[in-house]
Amino acid sequence: MPFRIIADSLGASDHFGVPSAGDIFEVELWPHKSMTPEGFVAMIGGSFAMLCIPLCGLLGTVALWGILPFALGTLGLLWLGLKRSLRDRDIHEHLTLTPDTATLVRRDPNGATRDWACNPYWVRVEMHDKVGVVEDYLTLEGGERRVELGA
Repeated sequence: MPFRIIADSLGASDHFGVPSAGDIFEVELWPHKSMTPEGFVAMIGGSFAMLCIPLCGLLGTVALWGILPFALGTLGLLWLGLKRSLRDRDIHEHLTLTPDTATLVRRDPNGATRDWACNPYWVRVEMHDKVGVVEDYLTLEGGERRVELGA
């Protein structure tokens, strides 16, 4: 899962090894998106070109009008499916650690936000090697519930 560190001042501490009150760590996470906008255009354009090949032999015949709606419907369904796949991956998680709180805010594709907060002293981080088909994922447990990073 790609990430971007927004703020990292946890490395600095006083001479006793205790972090100062203003220490903060922020990171943003999002799912990997293998298809770029250029890849989307190439996929739709390539599919259109491949669908036109059999239609060229039908130009000027009545059969063209029988095949054309199915070819265009296939292209339209591919367009909708790829757009839906891109939209479903529009998830962002924002993890903030301060001396007082650990907060995880998740923004879902539909715009809804879910948040979790806990005292960082009581947060337990677990790495699960393999559960079903999902490998190597982290959970944070603290407060009243357990949350999964990068769900």
